[in-house]
Amino acid sequence: MQGFVQIYTGDGKGKTTAALGLALRAVGAGLKVFIGQFVKGMEYSEIKALKEKFPEITLRQYGQDCFIVKRPTVEDIRLAREGLAEVKTILHSGKYDVIILDEANIAVYFKLFSVDDLIEMIRTKPADVELIITGRNADPRLIEAADLVTDMREIKHYYQQGIQARKGIES
Repeated sequence: MQGFVQIYTGDGKGKTTAALGLALRAVGAGLKVFIGQFVKGMEYSEIKALKEKFPEITLRQYGQDCFIVKRPTVEDIRLAREGLAEVKTILHSGKYDVIILDEANIAVYFKLFSVDDLIEMIRTKPADVELIITGRNADPRLIEAADLVTDMREIKHYYQQGIQARKGIES
């Protein structure tokens, strides 16, 4: 199978959801999936489902919690960089057909690691591995290096009416 690089970015809802949908489709086709979540350390509902129902999907988190509303700490940076180093090894291990770097664009935006680190992963990725990178604020260099880019644009969202994240829908 030819592997490509996909990016899901933009200010709209659905980037991680789209990547998880692709993971589900891949498992249905007999593929092995690795998901590395950056800047996330909380137990979201999808993590519980993946752990309990989908042993073909390995998920690791490289963050303390979701720091989007505050500045990253030294520990946030350390966890992200150690996670990226682990994912680089996993990318070349031959164990996975699909690798998802969830919120890696945000990690670059907040300088947890560099865009050059991700460009190097794209450049050296095995030809048969599909690589998906999610998160808003995708660097233009990543967009240029990718084979497929989807920009999710928010048109209307109920958050604007004060609706908080609902378990099973947004968290």
